[in-house]
Amino acid sequence: MDAHNEADSRGGAENDMTSKTAHFPMMIPGAPPAAGTARVEAPWDGSTIATVDLANVNAVETALATAAGLAKDRDARIPLPDRLDILARAAGIMTERREALAVESAREGGKPLVDSLIEVDRAIDGVKLCIETMRTQAGREIPMNINKASAGRIAYTRHEPVGVVLAFSAFNHPLNLIVHQIAPALATGCPSIVKPAAATPLSCMRFVSILHEAGLPQEWAQALVTDSHETANRLVTDPSIAFFTFIGSGAVGWKLRSSLAPGAHCALEHGGVAPVLFAADADLDDAVPLLAKGGLYHAGQVCVSVQRVFAERSIARELAERLRDAASTMTVGDPTSADSDIGPLIREAEVTRVHEWVREAIDAGGEALIGAEPIGTRAYAPTILFDPPADVRASTHEIFGPVICVYPVDDLDEGIARANSLPYAFQASIFTRSIDNALRASSRLAAAAVMVNDQTAFRVDWMPFGGYRDSGLGMGGIPNTIADMQIERLTVFRSPELVR
Repeated sequence: MDAHNEADSRGGAENDMTSKTAHFPMMIPGAPPAAGTARVEAPWDGSTIATVDLANVNAVETALATAAGLAKDRDARIPLPDRLDILARAAGIMTERREALAVESAREGGKPLVDSLIEVDRAIDGVKLCIETMRTQAGREIPMNINKASAGRIAYTRHEPVGVVLAFSAFNHPLNLIVHQIAPALATGCPSIVKPAAATPLSCMRFVSILHEAGLPQEWAQALVTDSHETANRLVTDPSIAFFTFIGSGAVGWKLRSSLAPGAHCALEHGGVAPVLFAADADLDDAVPLLAKGGLYHAGQVCVSVQRVFAERSIARELAERLRDAASTMTVGDPTSADSDIGPLIREAEVTRVHEWVREAIDAGGEALIGAEPIGTRAYAPTILFDPPADVRASTHEIFGPVICVYPVDDLDEGIARANSLPYAFQASIFTRSIDNALRASSRLAAAAVMVNDQTAFRVDWMPFGGYRDSGLGMGGIPNTIADMQIERLTVFRSPELVR
């Protein structure tokens, strides 16, 4: 997802929710017994954090039937004032438990505490943003009574819930992603079913339970971890699903989209190989901390993480060396420690994969200025590569590791061409003091958003956020998601009193 505007937020955290191994049941009212349990492991040391029940097809059928029944029963809808009150109470509960939520998120996902605290703050703000969006939403008047065909008529629109929302989420922002997918469903009056990433289900379960504690009937937000891919696919293919929101790999997302029932809408958020253009006139002192944070934050496990920096040749080496120096000051450690800047990768296999890609780049001629080695079996050293070949995987695929590649280019147009050479289009950026350079890049980079003098992972939660090409379908951000989860119903009145 993103790095937000990362202000320093170091501090201790209460551990009341994570002091012992907990068990999380399926959150499906009336479900049959679980199909088994799964362990949730801390990616930093492999210790067991919790166990979760696994839902089989029978449990999924129960969840689907419950959600479909609510969506069809107009009299069962929760009035908007009550929905907004629930969201307000949920935000209050989250504020009270901020530190504990951050520690649990850091433990299960590996994002350092400093950044997990920011994620919790963003999640709280996202819930409040749902309230603000719904309070200011309005329909529109459609022009009528302007010709013979429309004479004697007045027309207006209003918003209604689209139906059952199904959400599949990712591991890298285990609380805030769920808020972006489920809080809008509640705000718009849609019953929801959410399947968090199997590696990080706890923050999701906590948030859904907070919604219930705040007054939402349990049937309106159900959460589960499935026992197999086949069971998960049963959710996606059900004809009762009106809107499917997916955050994860492109290969999985596009395949699931093809399985949706006719009429189902969807939003897909995949990854990118985020490009940065760096002009010779750019401010190095200002840019380097931003780029280092944007590329190495959360060990690079961010879908718009800084990965490819195309710098004009006269400045490229100095930029790479300054990034090396910035990386050398970052501490890789236990994500629950307030002193850690970079945590582990989500799985040991990811450490092996990242190292294979880095070694491939070096063996093909790229230069490693720092890092380029695992730290134990669960973390990877922050790595700066200078001028790796254009055809190695570190240059062509989303690395999802703490690796930044710097490429010298003859001019910005060459950088734009190389940036656009891949089938991804998410967020990009340019660093320059020239308004002409900035405008040229913003209109020519293949990206849904272009940052000027900022890193590619910048985000605030009310802005449009998403990709096209292989990077996804549709635009996220709380207001956009709320719009996706509604239909605009038109009402037309005909009356002779409207003729004049």
